[in-house]
Amino acid sequence: MQIVSTTESSSPADAPEDGSVQAVYPPSPEFVAQANAGPELYEHADADRLKFWATQARRLDWDTDFDQVLDWPDAPFAKWFVGGKLNVAANCVDRHVAAGKGDRVAIHWVGEPGDSRDITYSQLLDEVSRAANYFTSIGLEAGDRVAIYMPMVPEAIVTMLSCARLGLTHSVVFAGFSATALRSRVDDAQAKLVVTTDGQFRREKPAPLKAAVDEALGTGDDAAESVEHVLVVRRTNHDPDMNWVEGRDVWWDDTVAESSPKHEYEAFDSEHPLFLLYTSGTTGKPKGIVHTSGGYLTQTSYTFHYVFDHKEGRDVFWCGADIGWVTGHSYLVYGPLSNGATEIIYEGTPNSPNEHRHFEVIEKYGVTTYYIAPTLIRTFMKWGRTIPDSHDLSSLRLLGSVGEPINPEAWRWYRDVIGHNRCPIVDTWWQTETGSAMISPLPGVTATKPGSAMAPLPGISANIVDDDGNKVAPGEQGYLVLDQPWPSMLRGIWGDDERFKDTYWSRFAEQGWYFAGDGARYDEDGALWVLGRIDDVMNVSGHRISTAEVESALVGHHAVAEAAVIGATDATTGQGIVAFVILREGIDTDHETLISEMKSHVSVDISPIAKPREINIVPELPKTRSGKIMRRLLRDVAEGNELGDTSTLVDPTVFEAIRSQRS
Repeated sequence: MQIVSTTESSSPADAPEDGSVQAVYPPSPEFVAQANAGPELYEHADADRLKFWATQARRLDWDTDFDQVLDWPDAPFAKWFVGGKLNVAANCVDRHVAAGKGDRVAIHWVGEPGDSRDITYSQLLDEVSRAANYFTSIGLEAGDRVAIYMPMVPEAIVTMLSCARLGLTHSVVFAGFSATALRSRVDDAQAKLVVTTDGQFRREKPAPLKAAVDEALGTGDDAAESVEHVLVVRRTNHDPDMNWVEGRDVWWDDTVAESSPKHEYEAFDSEHPLFLLYTSGTTGKPKGIVHTSGGYLTQTSYTFHYVFDHKEGRDVFWCGADIGWVTGHSYLVYGPLSNGATEIIYEGTPNSPNEHRHFEVIEKYGVTTYYIAPTLIRTFMKWGRTIPDSHDLSSLRLLGSVGEPINPEAWRWYRDVIGHNRCPIVDTWWQTETGSAMISPLPGVTATKPGSAMAPLPGISANIVDDDGNKVAPGEQGYLVLDQPWPSMLRGIWGDDERFKDTYWSRFAEQGWYFAGDGARYDEDGALWVLGRIDDVMNVSGHRISTAEVESALVGHHAVAEAAVIGATDATTGQGIVAFVILREGIDTDHETLISEMKSHVSVDISPIAKPREINIVPELPKTRSGKIMRRLLRDVAEGNELGDTSTLVDPTVFEAIRSQRS
């Protein structure tokens, strides 16, 4: 894999003289000069991979040093930093206080209604210790599981860290999930404690949350047998008659807040389970991904330091993810705090009370590093650049993208409008299962290409192969595999080793490779392009076409803010390409003309084979509360089927508008 190291200028003057789009964006000399990582990081990893990871592990505090870096006798079961013991929470909080940094702000918390709190590392240590003491008082012991069903409030982070402090394995369930989804996760993990809030704010209005817990846990013969306690944080105070189960339900401020702020932590084995994170939807058996302590924290802490070029005591980091997802675990809790970072935690939606909210937060707190999903970037594009242009975003020095492949048009808009053509962009590829970033530019080393994750990070080994495991040629699509173990790798699926092997390791079992489930390709320069899930590949007249490529081409049209593409059943071609697009603000061209232009644009940009048979201009796309577009439901619309479950959508009524546009 070719890594481009450069100190050339990346000013707009470097754009091609013919006016075409700039193809490569090297880091500026100023950024290179101060970067945490240089080309030598790759050299060290290539020279001795295990020694490299041992060095990264020793960025942490170990109570007992490890005596073996990796035990990998038989894929897929790995052990990292064998013999070592540490405490994850102590590495995120205690050691910073002990080093005299207790007065540093750890968390600038911003509530949706406008309330806020600044929490220093000393205050965070007190809160984590109080919760740990209370958890101990109710009989929880290392190895027990705790379910966390909370919005983005400080107590959620305190709960995660308190679990880590005690060796309790936490299972965070996104607060937008249904009671059914919560129950399936509680039962699978056999959680003894559920931590929640009385309610949460949605677009400045209180909405119940504990009610969903009550529904999930049931009563009588239907009660969740494992749950002994429900701990409730006051957030909305919206319901004076809220259901209360005596002997089970307790208020946080009557229990945790009254506990002692002094607690001595215990060190746990490197392979002690830190958390479970479920990846299935609300139906079917949930799939609890297991992550352990030493390896996960090593890679998460390492990637935060180098990928985000973090400057301790100077940077203000903001990851826009929710703690219900792995991005929130790794780059909102464990990665930043293990590096002594000061970070933003924001409770609400990007347009509450209006579309200026994110940019007001950046301006107020001097955010330097901003890490969000392409879906949000395209939403900003749809709203128009007038909004970010009305704010001082000069504090920003690094931008990041996560969650899905970012299309080049959105990448360039992000750099131009939010980053003012001076902030490098780290486009990161990773998964719940990988635990931490795996493929990404290093901001002081890599000349980036819009839309490409570029190359595996130092210490990571990936490849793109065909069905037989042979490396594909540049330009050819193949399967993205990880052909060497990595420290933050998943250790299994909770309670189901066979499912773990079948799901992730069976396709290339002979080689012992992890199959990511994504398609990818190398370009002629060796840059790696992730094309999205292989189940997001359409077969049109025998030609395999990625939905992500067609969506990227559509968003490249001047009128399109966002696009979703699905392959619908077609009697002639097998599958036909059907697109749903949202227009940018201020576009007044008639739709018939625009649709014709878009089809031609895709035909030219990719191939006539990829030209959509149908393009629907719609006011909104069906999205979950996490921002994921529900393409399965769009396929139901395109094929005239009854809609499946829409309960996880932000706005289930969006289909009425979509159907009216198609009628």
